[in-house]
This record gives sequence, structure tokens and C-alpha cells, in this order.
Amino acid sequence: MAGHSKWANIKHKKAATDAKRGKLWSKLSKAIIVAAKQGGGDPDSNSRLRTVIADAKAVSMPKDNIARAIKKGCGGQEGDAFEEIVYEGYGPAGVAVMCDILTDNRNRTAPEVRKIFEKHNGNLGATGCVAWMFDRKGLFVIAKDKATEEQLMEVALNAGAEDIKTEDAEFEVLCDPDIFSDVRQALEDAEIACLSAQVTRIPQNTVEVDVQNAKTVLSLMETLDDHDDVQSVSANFDITEEAMARLDV
Repeated sequence: MAGHSKWANIKHKKAATDAKRGKLWSKLSKAIIVAAKQGGGDPDSNSRLRTVIADAKAVSMPKDNIARAIKKGCGGQEGDAFEEIVYEGYGPAGVAVMCDILTDNRNRTAPEVRKIFEKHNGNLGATGCVAWMFDRKGLFVIAKDKATEEQLMEVALNAGAEDIKTEDAEFEVLCDPDIFSDVRQALEDAEIACLSAQVTRIPQNTVEVDVQNAKTVLSLMETLDDHDDVQSVSANFDITEEAMARLDV
């Protein structure tokens, strides 16, 4: 299974725990603030805001929290000056890793992220060192018992999706990030539930990792994802069937 879909499913399983701790809500609040500040507080005319609000609702973030974050973004209060940064680097076995960051202090975030890479036998690289290996896409992961391929072709492709792929017990629907909200709405209208839905970076090629490196790579991904300033993390690893059978994920 390709690294991006594997990680999407792990994140889905972790979401309930993260929401209980409030960490995921905090990250989404930052994303809402930035989206509202850049494109205004009306989700009907701000596709980025519309997408983040949908993400927030998917993890039961309270409406008051969402409204408060939108207000902060539109008001532009001091102290909410978040900076968007992309960090790139390598994990074990040469796995390429990209992190989307929202931070109010890059001098704090950079060394913390660098330390996470180093603790997992990796290293933080220069800007552009791995970005060329990825394409930014909207990704929907759907269990095969929730829809047929024919249904997805009718609903998703008609909404503008680019491709539908089969991955074991799941379908992957890919689309341009600019129409992510449209495809998401079409799936919701058709009552097709998603295991995960996100705008992410899809690797053009993957690095196959054995069980030991797989454990380290997954630990790296989870630790990065748990960092308060990391909004999303992508990597180009593929886990062998032998490794999958020995991993408890």
C-alpha cells in the first residue's frame, strides 16, 4: 500500500484521540484563522475556509470554536500572525518527507522539527530538496463496502475528480486541490462516507521499506503529526506485505 494512503488511514484512526485532547481542534483553529485572514470569513466565497470548516466538523469541533477562529482571522488581531512554511527532509531508507507548518515563531519550530528528524535517523533538508517528488492533490479514501467503483465514477468524476484508484479494500479518489470542496460535497450529497479526505502531497514514486525501517518511518510521521505547528505530513514510502503483516497499525 502506498505511503500516502497508509498514513491517511492511520491518521483517521488517531483522529478521535487527538480530538479528545484538543490538539487537533487547536491545529484546525490555526488553519481557519489563516484561511479567513487570506480569503475572508464567508465559506461560500472562500474555498480554503470551506474545506477547513468541513475538516473541523468531521472531528466534531464545536461551532463556537469555528466561529471564534473565523472572527479572529477576519479581525486580524495581533498575536495571530501565523506563518506558513514547508519543511522538507529525509527519513530512514531515503524516504522523502514534507511537512506543512503553521507557526507564529519559526525560530522555535525549526529546531524542534529538526530534532524530530534526527531522533528518527533522518535529517531536515534545504527548501526544494524533495518537493519535486510530490504532486499536491485532493485525496479521498473510501472503503469498498461504502461505494462501488461505478458509483464513484458517476459521482466523483462528474464533480471533476481526475482519477479513481483501487488499493486493497479501498478506493482512492484524486482531484485538483482547487475543486476539493466540490468533490467532497458531491460525495456527501451521494451519502458516500470517506475514511479520510484531505489535500495532501502524493508521491510520484515510492521507496519500499522493510519492517524495521517501516516502524521508524511511521514513528517519525506520528511524532511530526503530533507537533503543534505541523498541519500535515507526507512521505513517499511503501510498506512491504511482510512488513505490514508484522506491524500493528
